[in-house]
Amino acid sequence: MPQNQPVSDLTEEQASAELARLADALGKANIDYHGEDLPTVDDAAFDVWKRRNQEIEALFPALKRVDSPSDQVGARPKDGFGKIRHSQRMLSLGNAFSADDVQEFVARVKKFLSIDPDQALRMTAEPKIDGLSLAVRYEEGRLVHAVTRGDGEVGEDVTANAKTVADIPQSLIDAPDILEVRGEVYMTHADFAALNETQAQLRQKPFSNPRNAAAGSLRQLDAEITRARPLLFFAYAWGELSEPLGVTQSEAVMRLQDLGFSTNPLFINCETLTELIAHYAQIERERSDLGYDIDGMVYKVDDLALQSRLGFRATTPRWATAHKFPAELAWTELLDIDIQVGRTGALSPVARLNPITVGGVVVSNATLHNEDYIAGRDSKGEKIRSGKDIRIGDWVQVYRAGDVIPKIADVDLSRRFAESVVFDFAAKLKQEGIEGSRDPGDAVWRYSGSEPLPDLAIETLRHFVSRQAFDIEGLGAKQIEQFYHRGWICTPVEIFTLETRFGPDQLQQLSKLEGWGIKSAKNLFDGINEKRRIALHRLIFALGIRHVGEGAAKLFANRFITWQAFEDAMCAAIPDSEPWAALVDIDGIGAVMAKSVAAPFQDFERLPAIRNLVAQLDVIPAEQIDTSSSPVAGKTVVFTGTLEKMTRAESKARAESLGAKVSGSVSAKTDILVAGLGAGSKAKKAVELGIFTLDEDGWISLIEKL
Repeated sequence: MPQNQPVSDLTEEQASAELARLADALGKANIDYHGEDLPTVDDAAFDVWKRRNQEIEALFPALKRVDSPSDQVGARPKDGFGKIRHSQRMLSLGNAFSADDVQEFVARVKKFLSIDPDQALRMTAEPKIDGLSLAVRYEEGRLVHAVTRGDGEVGEDVTANAKTVADIPQSLIDAPDILEVRGEVYMTHADFAALNETQAQLRQKPFSNPRNAAAGSLRQLDAEITRARPLLFFAYAWGELSEPLGVTQSEAVMRLQDLGFSTNPLFINCETLTELIAHYAQIERERSDLGYDIDGMVYKVDDLALQSRLGFRATTPRWATAHKFPAELAWTELLDIDIQVGRTGALSPVARLNPITVGGVVVSNATLHNEDYIAGRDSKGEKIRSGKDIRIGDWVQVYRAGDVIPKIADVDLSRRFAESVVFDFAAKLKQEGIEGSRDPGDAVWRYSGSEPLPDLAIETLRHFVSRQAFDIEGLGAKQIEQFYHRGWICTPVEIFTLETRFGPDQLQQLSKLEGWGIKSAKNLFDGINEKRRIALHRLIFALGIRHVGEGAAKLFANRFITWQAFEDAMCAAIPDSEPWAALVDIDGIGAVMAKSVAAPFQDFERLPAIRNLVAQLDVIPAEQIDTSSSPVAGKTVVFTGTLEKMTRAESKARAESLGAKVSGSVSAKTDILVAGLGAGSKAKKAVELGIFTLDEDGWISLIEKL
C-alpha cells in the first residue's frame, strides 16, 4: 500500500487503494472518537490523515469515494439513546495547519466573493474547544431537546443530561421563538483532576483526558450521574432560527451571551491575515494556562450575508476554517522492516518500532512509502531527509500527525551502528517468499506471482461492506476475514446467499465460531437482509470500479436515477458511440473514468457476477429533483466567459444548490448557457444549437425570482 508515498507520486491505482484505506481507518477513528468516546488516534494525527485524503481527492477527483472522510461528520449514534434528526446538519470545519494554509483560505474566500486581494475582510477568531459538540433547541424560550452531533444528520437525545449542565439555561427571555444553540460541552483541567481522584477512591477506571470525561459524562443513561459531573458549555454557533440573531457573527455571539450562554472570552475580530496569525500565536503560547483543552483556533467570515453567499461544501462551510496546533514528535528504535501486500498488489514497506507514546497514543508501526523513500530519495531522485537512508536498528523520529501508521520524519545518524547495512528491497521480498517486480518509472513494487492472493479478495470484500457502501451491521473487516478463510464468503454475492447456503442449521453453525452466539448470528443475518435494500449510489460505489469514488458514484446515480438505466447506459457506452458521448459529457466524468466504469459491464465474465448480485437486492432509485421548486432544477447549465458580479465558483455553487446540473461543455443536452464577457466558442455553438442563452444579469434575475 502507498501509505506514506507523497500524494504527487501516486498513480491512479495507488491513489484508489490509498483512499480505500483512509476511508476505513478514518471511519473507525470517527466511531472510536464520536461514538465510543475512546479515541485511538490523537487529533493531530487524525487531521493530517484526513488532509492526505483531501489532497488525493483534489489530485484525482474522479476517485472520490461514497465513504470519503471528506463527506463524513462524526459517527452514527450509539444504541441506548433516542435519536433525533437535526433540522440543519451539524457540519465539521475544514482545517489549516500553517500560516500558508490560512493565507490560502483567506485568498480563496476573497476570490469566491470577487473581493480585491488587498481589501480588508473582517473575520472572527476564537479557540477551538476540545469537547463534545451539542445542539440545544429552544421553542418559545423553553428548552425542548439537546442532541449530540452524531453523524451530522442524526444525533443522540441527551436532553435529560443537558438539563443538568449549569451553563445551559432551561428557559430564555426575549429569545427567537425557535432557537437552536450549538456549542461544546467540556471539562476544566481542575475538575478533571478532581473527578479522577473520585474515580480512584471508588476504585473505578480513571478517564484518559478531559474530553473523554466530558463526553462520557454527558452520555450517561442515568442523568443523575451526569448531574454529579462538573460539565460546562461554551456556545459559539446556531442552527435553525425563526429570526436572525444579528447581521454579523460577532453580533450573533454577543446576542447568545446576552441570552445567558457562556461564550469564549478570547473571541475577537480581526481585519487582516497578520492579526489572525498573531492571535493564533498568542493563544498557542497561553494554551497551557487556559485551564481547559483547545486544539487550535477557528476563523469565520464575520458578515453573515457573505457567509450565506459562500455557502457550504458537502460537509464543511466555505466561510470558516480551523487552524490546528502542530502535532508531537518522538524518537524510538526501528526494529525491523516488513513488506505488506495491498488490495491492488502494491508491495509496501512497514517499519516495526520499539513502542513509543506520541500524543497520548502508543505507536509501534510506521509506513515507509516505497523503496526510494527508504533510500532517502523522492520520486524525482532528489534528496529527502538530507539524503539519509533508513536502516534496521536506526533511531528514527516518529511524526504522529502523519498517518494512521505514523511517518518517520528523521534519522539520527549519530546513533547508527557501524555494522548496519543498507536495506535491500528485492532481497527482503526473496526472504519473505514474495514474487514482485518494479516497472520502470513506477515508484512501487508490485506482486507478480501467478497465484491469487487472499489479501486482495479480502480487501475487495472489506470495501464492499465499508461504511458508505453496504455498511452491514456485524460484518466488518474482522468478520470478513474470518468468513473468507472458512470459504463462506469469497465474493460479494455470497454475502447475500450465506443464510440460505447454510441450510436449516445456519444459526447454530455460525454461533459455534469463536466470538459468536445465537443472538449475534441472528443479528448478522438480520443485518444482511436489511441491507438488501440499498441506495443506487452506494451500490455503484460498493462495486469497487477503478476511478469511481464517492463523488462519481453520486454523479452516476443522480444522472441515471435507476440501476437498470445505469446498467443499460454502461453496456451501450462503446467509444465513439452516442451513449459514449453522453457519458463523457457528464460534468466531472472524463474519458478515463468513462472507460473504467463501462468496462465491467462490457466484460462477459464480470457482468453476470454483477447481475447475480443485483438480483439479490432492491436498489433504491436516486431521489429526483422536484422541477417545480426552481426555474433551473433538473436543467443542464453551462457557464462561459468572464462573470463580473459572481465568480465562476459562486455561480456554479448557486446553480447546483438550486438543483441544476452544471456542465463544462455545450451539447444538445444543454438547457441554459450563461455567457459572460468574452464568451467564445461555447456561445457560438449554443447559437448553432438553438440553446437558451442568458447574460450574467439575466441569470441573476432568473435565480433571484425564488
